[in-house]
Amino acid sequence: MPPRFVDASVFVHAYLKPRRRLKPHERQIKAHARAIVTRVEKGESVVTSVVHLAEIANVLEDWVPLEDARAIQTGLCTRENIDILPVSRGDLLEALGLGAELAVGTADALAVVLMRNQGVREIYSFDQDFDRFGDIRRVGASA
Repeated sequence: MPPRFVDASVFVHAYLKPRRRLKPHERQIKAHARAIVTRVEKGESVVTSVVHLAEIANVLEDWVPLEDARAIQTGLCTRENIDILPVSRGDLLEALGLGAELAVGTADALAVVLMRNQGVREIYSFDQDFDRFGDIRRVGASA
């Protein structure tokens, strides 16, 4: 089975400490995110991209001390079971077109472009925009 792509939101939900009391559905998302991250930490092979890691960095660096954010980023970048895909100008242009066609954000469309290029059909994400792509299956922690 090919590895699943991991959307940036999974790591963000897993690592951020809330500044307010979470609503029940937010607690559920956080729990699912932590379960996915636990699977990755136990060695499940996954794939993401340099762009998605940059998204994680941008959010973490705004919410946690820089030293903690760097430690998380270093951990993600050094795990052998996380394949980090490069992104070309062509990938970005294709994602911009796909995003415009289906009214989804560029980072989400880029994930789909990269997934299709790699033969990856499943993504760990909480973003329902991925449900718009008939050839992509969004999965949760229990899958």
